[in-house]
Amino acid sequence: MITRGVTFLVLVLACSSCSRMNYDPDLATRPYPFELHTTDTLPIQVFRDGTSVEIVNSTDRGWGASTIWINQQFAHEIDGLRAGQRVTLDLFEFRNDLGERFNAGGLLRTRQPTPVRLVELQPGEGQPLIGFVAIRSGDDE
Repeated sequence: MITRGVTFLVLVLACSSCSRMNYDPDLATRPYPFELHTTDTLPIQVFRDGTSVEIVNSTDRGWGASTIWINQQFAHEIDGLRAGQRVTLDLFEFRNDLGERFNAGGLLRTRQPTPVRLVELQPGEGQPLIGFVAIRSGDDE
């Protein structure tokens, strides 16, 4: 009888740990600035590698502290992006205005990872966004 109770308790704890919350309101970012969206793009490539993205600035232009936006929802602050620089960012660090984390997938994922479709840089609050070229991998649908 005690063994069944312990087994049941372990099963309940295991199931509840798989459905942990994907958000933290304390880590919420500002909402995506739709009014600042433009169709301007630069030849800066973004490659997804599992749960991270690599941004390759192959231009002669650089920026100071900026915000990187993914899919018009998830944001992450960076210190800057210099001309010719490569930056690797962890997708788990991207959050939306509710504090939800980007669904990056990973080894123990319970659902399909969200594709990285649109990547933009916002050089400063109130400034127009600049589009990057998101390179689709073979894993993207």
